[in-house]
Amino acid sequence: MCPKKKSRELRTGIILLILTGCMVLLAWWSWATKPYSSTGNSVKITITSGTTTDQLAEELVQRHIIRSSFMFRWLVKSQQTSFKMFAGEYELAPTMTPEEIIERLIKGQQVADSIRITIPEGYSTEQIIELLVQKGLGSKEEYTKVVTEDTFPYAFLQGTPKGNHRLEGFLSPNTYFIDPKTSPHAVIDMFLQQFAKELTPEVQTRLSSMKLSVLQWVTLASLVEKEAVKETDRPLIASVLMNRLKDNMPLQVDATIQFLLDAPKQKLFNKDLQIPSPYNTYLHRGLPPGPIANPGDASLQAALYPAKTDYLYYVAKKDGYHAFAKTYAEHLKNIKLYQ
Repeated sequence: MCPKKKSRELRTGIILLILTGCMVLLAWWSWATKPYSSTGNSVKITITSGTTTDQLAEELVQRHIIRSSFMFRWLVKSQQTSFKMFAGEYELAPTMTPEEIIERLIKGQQVADSIRITIPEGYSTEQIIELLVQKGLGSKEEYTKVVTEDTFPYAFLQGTPKGNHRLEGFLSPNTYFIDPKTSPHAVIDMFLQQFAKELTPEVQTRLSSMKLSVLQWVTLASLVEKEAVKETDRPLIASVLMNRLKDNMPLQVDATIQFLLDAPKQKLFNKDLQIPSPYNTYLHRGLPPGPIANPGDASLQAALYPAKTDYLYYVAKKDGYHAFAKTYAEHLKNIKLYQ
């Protein structure tokens, strides 16, 4: 074959390949930027502070609102600095294009009459229920039934204690915008959905390397949440707890005793440390049966990545920080010095 003819055929083949690729890309682009469906009811999507574009895109795909998470992310990126998601509850429909959805998010067009509610880090299930009732989002009886009896499709709830503390630790502290007509079941599910976002592949890999279950991780984080006051102390307290678990020492966490009391005490007495409960970490080695509060991101991260120390003891100082010790003798000196 003539070299020139062979060269022409090669160029023609490359051009045809490029044109085919362009046609496929254009067809995909047309498909990905269209509404998911020509019919369909609106669904409520909750965006909380900290929600990433990737998380939102995946949720919109799972809820059958958009066709492509990649296209959604690309369109968001094309907005550059003009794109900012406002936390809240939005009504989005499969009949909307990705551009229309992004515009609604940018403008913060939330569900009308949404109630803003902030769940502080470290709140217990009981405190959260009280807050929801105060906001007029249901009754205590309704929420108690939901917490103790309702079924939720989350694997991370396997093995949690029965009763009022079944969901303890998994009701993610955050700011939410909730439609007043939302049922108590849907409200609780909203909090659980937020926690589900914590279980990233990185977190699951880390838990596997630490040989911790999700329940153990959240339980450990809840102890850190209730014991730590200052941010820098969280990884250090987590290290003490992990070291004591490794040495099969009782954790002796005062917060687990406070969890058992009807009302918190300024000072615990020896009789309080004798309360017969599996949550009593003075009487029982290992972690309690479940979390004692709903921990925030900082405590979850501290439990996931404790500081590397030889500390086995800590005592609170008057400024909110803690003094740490490797030996009991050092610990006694710190008690005398700071308390």
